[in-house]
Amino acid sequence: MSFYTKLKEINTLSFDELFENVTNRDVEKVLKKDRLSEQDFMTLLSPAAENYLEEMAQKSHEITTQHFGKTMQLFLPLYLSDYCVNTCKYCSFSVDNDFPRRRLSMEEIEQEAKIIADMGIKHIILLSGESRMHSSNAYLKESLKVLKKYFSSIGLEIQPLDTEEYQELVDHGIDGLTVYQEVYNEEIYAGIHTKGPKRDFKYRLDTPERGAFAGMRSVNIAALLGLDDWRKESFITGLHAAYLQDNYLETEVGVSFPRIRPNAGDFQPKVDVTDKNLVQALLASRLFLPRSGITISTRETPEFRDQLIPLGVTKMSAASSTVVGGYTEPDATQSQFEISDERSVKEVKELLLAKGYQPVMKDWHILS
Repeated sequence: MSFYTKLKEINTLSFDELFENVTNRDVEKVLKKDRLSEQDFMTLLSPAAENYLEEMAQKSHEITTQHFGKTMQLFLPLYLSDYCVNTCKYCSFSVDNDFPRRRLSMEEIEQEAKIIADMGIKHIILLSGESRMHSSNAYLKESLKVLKKYFSSIGLEIQPLDTEEYQELVDHGIDGLTVYQEVYNEEIYAGIHTKGPKRDFKYRLDTPERGAFAGMRSVNIAALLGLDDWRKESFITGLHAAYLQDNYLETEVGVSFPRIRPNAGDFQPKVDVTDKNLVQALLASRLFLPRSGITISTRETPEFRDQLIPLGVTKMSAASSTVVGGYTEPDATQSQFEISDERSVKEVKELLLAKGYQPVMKDWHILS
């Protein structure tokens, strides 16, 4: 079975009508429950639930503390390459954008690793443009020989791979997979991915499942908010996460809430996703998925990220660079997207401690 089967069922729903028919009383009933159904989740994403964000926030904080304590895992992205074969209208790495492309050598990877490790970070995510030639398994395995000397957990966010390819990388030290579906609306997906293998909607949709089957310790998914109605996209993301949790019990399933940020090109998001909208999506997801990790990246401003900390977030990036080789040479080439929170790891740690949270730099160790 694939989540695609479930998605086809979901797409028969009249979302606008279902959301608009939710009443205040419906929301109040859901907030009294300990376990939520899919319908309950939809209720908390409705316009009516906007009147109950404070109650949702209090319950979300309690649930998060119960399952995760007052901890926050810190991590950093490490961009290895910006070569890409896809046309994605919202991404600076799109093959149609003309800029000097770069792939790090092993020596350059080690330089980046040393700088990140010196910040105290032990968890990283490897990112690249989607090019099997430039981000091959052979290249990644060679990179891991360098990176395992510095980091206790190494995740991956590159082009989708087959199950066997993921198994090969797990055997060499990769323990986490992040993949954004970008948008769960298949028609919109086709319109914004106009060239390259990324056009295969179902293959991308099944990627988290292939990773989990291959033995990834953690899998993180998301919709890129702004490409379609955020209520619908958040609902489907939550159901996708629940599907993975139900079918892969040994895999930690997490969700993120990325909003489109400025990028090379003139792409403008279809939907304006406000801070209030993002908060509601996050709170509803926490109440529906009490065991899931929730990540907020440096796409968001420092002030907004600070406000989100007690609402259900369990993972944050800090001092991030979205440039290949960006920790050594910040302005070396094109960034994938602009970040909004440029605070150092030290500043983020101090902020967390001031709020009564324990920054977690390491909670896993790769087996050699």
